Amino acid sequence: MQSDDGKKQQWRSRLVLLLIVAMFFSSFGIAALLRFSGWQPQSHKNFGQLLSPPLDFSTQSFLRADGSPYAWQPERNAWRIVLVSDKPCLAVCQKQLDTLHRVWLSRGRHTERIDLLWFAEVPATRPEFKGFIAMQPNAALQAALPEKESADGFPVYLIDPDGFVALHYPAGFDPSGLRKDLAKLVK
Repeated sequence: MQSDDGKKQQWRSRLVLLLIVAMFFSSFGIAALLRFSGWQPQSHKNFGQLLSPPLDFSTQSFLRADGSPYAWQPERNAWRIVLVSDKPCLAVCQKQLDTLHRVWLSRGRHTERIDLLWFAEVPATRPEFKGFIAMQPNAALQAALPEKESADGFPVYLIDPDGFVALHYPAGFDPSGLRKDLAKLVK
């Protein structure tokens, strides 16, 4: 027969074991609750809107303004900033190009992995930079994208290295959000 002290010791040992197990599994429960409620840490949120499902343009053949094909080259691991418009390029369009040029410049040594695909009329006074690629209009691309230009400006899309339209920035977006997203994606 066990003494009262022995029973108390056994009870304490079981209680300690149950507390350890509860602490271990409660972290999983909290993580699952946060995950399924949609919460994300601020540093992991995208500023652009995720397209669900993402649009796949990897099999599309886009042509540059000079008629040469634009090759996707997924091995290059390049991201594409895309602007599409069939309207004449006026002051808002020129301002948008200047803004996107500044976003491109902000990536410093990583600019070689970012292309700006410009599916719009090229402004007469535009900055010259390596990442700017004037493209021929593409009706399939324009029809598939969820938003068109407005008085606030032009929507911008971010295409991943494999040709999927991943993020959408609505007309009038804050360019610092695009810059922050690129900083996370292009390293």
